[in-house]
Amino acid sequence: MEKLTQHKPFLMHGLKPVAPLRPPPFMCHKGDYKVIGNADDWLVFEHVNGVSINGGTLDGQGAGLWTCIKTGERCPSGATTLEFTNSNNIVINGLTSLNSQKFHTVINECNNVKAQGVKVSASGDSPNTDGIHVQSSSSVTILNSRIGTGDDCVSIGPGTTNLWIENVACGPGHGISIGSLGKEQEEAGVQNVTVKTVTFSGTQNGVRIKSWGRPSSGFARNILFQHATMKNVQNPIVIDQNYCPDDKNCPEQTSGVKISDVTYQDIHGTSATKVAVKFDCSLESPCSGISFEDVKLTYKNEPAEASCSHADGSSSGFIQPNDCLV
Repeated sequence: MEKLTQHKPFLMHGLKPVAPLRPPPFMCHKGDYKVIGNADDWLVFEHVNGVSINGGTLDGQGAGLWTCIKTGERCPSGATTLEFTNSNNIVINGLTSLNSQKFHTVINECNNVKAQGVKVSASGDSPNTDGIHVQSSSSVTILNSRIGTGDDCVSIGPGTTNLWIENVACGPGHGISIGSLGKEQEEAGVQNVTVKTVTFSGTQNGVRIKSWGRPSSGFARNILFQHATMKNVQNPIVIDQNYCPDDKNCPEQTSGVKISDVTYQDIHGTSATKVAVKFDCSLESPCSGISFEDVKLTYKNEPAEASCSHADGSSSGFIQPNDCLV
């Protein structure tokens, strides 16, 4: 998902405290989603150093806005619950985020951020409610967390480097996604991302990389997906370089995003669809350096299938579905 930052209704600027949040839950105005719905963010920390949030609950009460959106009426765009931007040395520990109108937590242009013991909860059909979104940031760690939402459990945007995700349970949701990348023609890349010891339960995707189907200088490289368990996941492993929502601004174009050096190691479990591995890479910028090591995915107690287009790589150990890399 893409995240843009404009108006900030509750701004905390240049602070250096520890900010504990204790029960009762910190709630937006009950029943009236318009109070913060026209703002991009509810709570924002900007240009801060050494801030910690320990425990507590943020309840965005987004259900009213989601209902409005589903009716097709004119609705506010919705607010992200919590954002850190242009900040360093941040800790988010044991925070619960419920029913955000839009993204639950955004980490933007930050360095050295640790989120651990985080719980995110929203309806599986809630729109654009990404659990944790990271963009233009370095040295971010997400540990020991449970994320269930209506969009990506973790979404990774352009300019993200040295990201470590470990021991995360995802579901419902759209999985852990790098991208979408390549929305802009000149765009920072994503590199040095590790996703390990993760479980996906009933999600739309497992581990995913996606880019817009149009020219871009962006890239994704040095990515490791390791020790992942899939439980009835629709698309356990996917690279989609032909992302073009509503067929606008990109029909009949190919992605310029370069995807390389991606390793899938010890990925196992069940797929809800026959094709459990799908690499739909760009004709102009084929995927390269894809590595499969010990992958076992089944569909209805039978070996699942794989589909590869413009993807080059190698495999080792036990591989199921059959290797389709060239």
